[in-house]
Amino acid sequence: MKMTMLQHFVELRNRILWTMLFFAIAVVAGFFVAPYVQEVLLQPLIASWPGGTILYTRVTDGLMIEFRLALLFAVFAATPFALYHIWSFASPGLQPSERRFFVPMLAISPVLFLAGAAFAYFVIFPVIFDFFISLNQTRAMPSVLLPTATDHLAFVINLLKAFGIAFQLPLVLIALNRIGVLSRRMVVKSRRFAMVGIFIFAAVLTPPDILSQILLALPLLLLFEISILFMKKD
Repeated sequence: MKMTMLQHFVELRNRILWTMLFFAIAVVAGFFVAPYVQEVLLQPLIASWPGGTILYTRVTDGLMIEFRLALLFAVFAATPFALYHIWSFASPGLQPSERRFFVPMLAISPVLFLAGAAFAYFVIFPVIFDFFISLNQTRAMPSVLLPTATDHLAFVINLLKAFGIAFQLPLVLIALNRIGVLSRRMVVKSRRFAMVGIFIFAAVLTPPDILSQILLALPLLLLFEISILFMKKD
């Protein structure tokens, strides 16, 4: 049944309100899981630095960290719920071909994000923490390493997000190809420039050691090549 403009606005409002309510509930639940999330985020540092100490510089640090982690948990928990409502609202106005295009994109995007975050957590973090801790402990003068809890968690969360976003590369390339902005032939011809760009991107995103830069560039190069396989042939 065709809906009026007012009915569309009412439906959109209701879906936004339901999403906001779900997000608020997820924030409350996030306070209960925040200590466990913090423990997970600290584990790579602990593994590289047994017996290490992390510093709280303000009385409110513990609360602010839990609040930030609760918000982070709520964003992850509410994202599938929000995507469901976005799709339910927009899909009736799409053509069948457009639906066949967007459904796999919406399904694969969070998988790639989690894959990027997992790659950072299990591969990149041990390398960079081992590197920086050994670097600080081999200074010419005696030094004490006391990372602050807020700075460390911000560093970890930002890298997880950055790797998750970086792993969206195949979806971006395939989407641009399917809508006619980027041809497969153009991508293949510019492969060398893309490889240089990926290594520059990895150098900007990762700490200044060559190993972690290579560890990010290699999977991105692989994802780039996989993207070409799924592009429409010219």
